[in-house]
Amino acid sequence: MSDKVSDYHYELPSELIAQRPAKRRDEARLLVVPEIGPFGHHTIRDLVSLLRPGDLLVVNESRVLPARLNGQKTTGARAEVLLLKPSGLGEDEDPALWEALVRPGRKLRAGHMVEIGDELSVEILEVLPSGNRLVRLRSDLDIETAIERNGSMPLPPYIDREIEPFDRDRYQTVYARTGGSVAAPTAGLHFTNDLLKEFETKGIKRTAITLHVGLGTFRPVNTEHPSGHSMHVERYFIPDSAIEAVERTKMDGGRVWAVGTTAVRALESAARDDGSLRPGWSQTDLFIWPPYNFRVVDGLLTNFHLPRSTLIMLVAALGGYDRTMAAYAEAVRERYLFYSYGDAMLVMPSCG
Repeated sequence: MSDKVSDYHYELPSELIAQRPAKRRDEARLLVVPEIGPFGHHTIRDLVSLLRPGDLLVVNESRVLPARLNGQKTTGARAEVLLLKPSGLGEDEDPALWEALVRPGRKLRAGHMVEIGDELSVEILEVLPSGNRLVRLRSDLDIETAIERNGSMPLPPYIDREIEPFDRDRYQTVYARTGGSVAAPTAGLHFTNDLLKEFETKGIKRTAITLHVGLGTFRPVNTEHPSGHSMHVERYFIPDSAIEAVERTKMDGGRVWAVGTTAVRALESAARDDGSLRPGWSQTDLFIWPPYNFRVVDGLLTNFHLPRSTLIMLVAALGGYDRTMAAYAEAVRERYLFYSYGDAMLVMPSCG
């Protein structure tokens, strides 16, 4: 275990940062990290044999919105609005009100308009204390339809290329349902519909929660100790169906696998001390780092994360600090691909 943020740093050659996804989603490589013993080198397709009948996969069905809106001010100058999150929570949301980043920031003040196209414009309502803007989207279309038709995918900053048509499909899980994320829950990008059917045939169950991923997921921790970091807030929803699936799995002796760190955060944020889950919409700023007592999650499928990030610390809380950092070193040696479009690791629970 380590108490210093600097201990979560690792060196990554730039050529190992995936710029494009694998040709097929389930062809990505999979580093298996058992509690003890040698690491395993597999592909995502091998999950069918690595998981057991009666295990439960918990996926995040949040859908990435094409939240990058390029347009122009009334003067004709170019402007960009990056939607961050709706202003509100769950059923109380006004779909037209959003918190956003804008460019050029100093010239887009309250009362200004940005014309995105004939179907959509953005009104700047307020400059927030963070420097972000509260904006209102104006369109004769349904707001989500207007965003879908006029926006582009907000690829992460480490993907150093222009957005391409395939990103609309590949930077989205096949089961994405509820729009609200500005970054993908990337562990789920590896699943195909055929693979999901194979899980079902084998008796590996699946349930869904929703956590809308914000840009804070990419932010490094710049304090000396994790406790000094101010964690970003994300919205999540736990349906009754997920609660029933988790309870039934635990009762029957199965393992609860989180597909991605976002599923971990949602489940552990909703967990009571006895491991039962609170239903409905809520917000979380939960920051998980070692040591942490997991109340719901047994194992984790996740991509490889940025150095010094809250996400690598979450993985270390489940897999152990030494084991996690050794796995990252192994992944670099074996030339795995990292980050959103990269390969994955399976952190096995201590029970097996």
